[in-house]
Parts: sequence; C-alpha cells; structure tokens
Amino acid sequence: MDFKDYYATLGVAKDATADDVKKSFRKLARKYHPDVSKEPDADARMKEINEAYTVLSDPEKRAAYDQLGRAYQPGQDFRPPPDWDAGFEFSGRRGPGAGAGDYGDYSDFFAELFGRMGARGARARGEPFEAEGLHARGEDHHAKILVDLEDVYRGASRQISLRVPKVDAEGRLLLQTRTLNVQIPKGLREGQLMRLAGQGGPGLGEGKPGDLMLEVHFKPHPRFQAQGADVTMTLPVAPWEAALGAVVALRLPDGANLNVRIPPGAQSGRQLRVRGKGIPANPAGDLVLDVRVVVPPADTPRAKELYEAMARDLEFDPRAGMEN
Repeated sequence: MDFKDYYATLGVAKDATADDVKKSFRKLARKYHPDVSKEPDADARMKEINEAYTVLSDPEKRAAYDQLGRAYQPGQDFRPPPDWDAGFEFSGRRGPGAGAGDYGDYSDFFAELFGRMGARGARARGEPFEAEGLHARGEDHHAKILVDLEDVYRGASRQISLRVPKVDAEGRLLLQTRTLNVQIPKGLREGQLMRLAGQGGPGLGEGKPGDLMLEVHFKPHPRFQAQGADVTMTLPVAPWEAALGAVVALRLPDGANLNVRIPPGAQSGRQLRVRGKGIPANPAGDLVLDVRVVVPPADTPRAKELYEAMARDLEFDPRAGMEN
C-alpha cells in the first residue's frame, strides 16, 4: 500500500488554512465533477479529491494524518505502526465518510488509517443525547492511551497528556496539549475502556458535559505479553534443568517473586501454566510459560570435555524419530 499525499492531491501547502483547503476543493470539484467534466479521468480524480478533502477538512483526521505523515514520502510503501494514534483526543463527531460528497468509496490507505477512528465515532453517535429543551449533554470524546503492564498488576496513579486538534480564528490547525491525572485500576485488559465522567465535550445550555473514554493498550514489555487476562513469557532453562527438573525463580510484573517447578524431561516448546498469576482481573488470568532449552556454548576446554563425554556416554539420537 502506497502513502498518499493529500496536500498534493488538493494542491495546497501543508500549512494551508481551513479556508484554503475548502477553496481548493471547490475549484477542483468544478473541474473534475463527472456531471460537467470533459477530463477522461474525472471519476477517479473526483474520488481522490473527495478523499483528500475528507481528511484535510476534519481537524482531527488532519492532525492524525500530519503526525503520521512526517516519516513518509508520497508513493512510499506504507503500513501504520502499532498504536500510531495513541494520545490523540477525538470528539467522534465524524465518521470516515462525513463530508465526502457523493463518492463514498475510499482507498485502502484511508480505510487502514481511519477505519478505527470511524468506529469510535460510530459509538459516540450511537449514545443518546439527554435533550432537555435547549439543553443537551455534551459529546463523549475518545482517546487511546498506553499503560505499563506493571500498572495493571498493581494499580497506579498516572499523569497523561492528550493532543487535542483545534482550529484557530484564522483557520489554522493547532495541537493543544491536555494533561489529566488518571487512576489506573488493577485488572485492566487490553482494549478495555476507562470512562472519565465529565471530561468530554461541553454540554449545550445547562446540559452536562460528555465523558472521555480512554481505550487502554499496553506498552510493549521486554518479557511479558498479555493475551486477555493471561500473560505469557518465554522461560529459558539450562539442559540439566530440563532433563532433571528444577525449581526456578521468576519475578512477576508487580515485583512479586514466584518459584516455578520445571518437570523432569521438559523440552523446548512445552507450556507450563501457573493459575491465577496473570493479570489480577476477576477472575484472575494465568501465567503461561513457554519453555526454551538454551544450550551453553562449548567455548572452553572444560565445556568441550563435558560435551565430548555426553556424546560418548549417552546413547542419544535427537533425530531417531525422523524418517529418511
């Protein structure tokens, strides 16, 4: 999938105001609209123009596109990195198709980039407004935050910063930073929503403000990976620990120590499950250990002597079960 330069499509500078974007769109639409255009590629160009306008006319989509697009050139192979949209606060008032005119089909690039943002918007729009005369509850806002696995084991109080796209009086896009103190409860899972009551959009009249919904994702951990409430890790063991059995000490993400028994004869790829030592949800998850036998190097005379003794004394053929 190629990266698309929406600014080039509309023929505007990257610091163009909202009015500049609108004027350029209208000019191009008059030229390429299939009802009036004589251009042979009018239909395709109109779709490209509509898609570019959908992004650049929406402050939230434009801010996210700008953030991601700094590292890419037009036509460059593109895959959005994981959690690229973390830390942005979205109002969710627009889906991906809003403002796109009559050309509702978008490129794979657009769908890959904004599909999930659109899903957030759909949820927000589906929530009822508590209309009371001229008063109405404010919109719910959404943001994705990254938290440490340690924090969901222990619970924590953290300060987070969200980038909020705004358009100034001159129509230029600005990113404001909003800082919040957040309580991270024990037992959160990947993808779970945290609701911050009253931290969303302002209400109309005497209507209450909306809520801020924080979608929780875990930061990459050097040893552990979460799968639902379960937590997995690779457990390296020495050949003698695998052959004879052993008790090895581990440290869990919350800092607690855990002794794990390795059964005699364990092989690489065997899984050991420790009940209740995953994420402390309700019910608690399990700790799943993938055994990996690590062979020490034969880099000293003594090590070579030991390996030669095993080769000589053990009647062991690791390929005995293989067919010729």
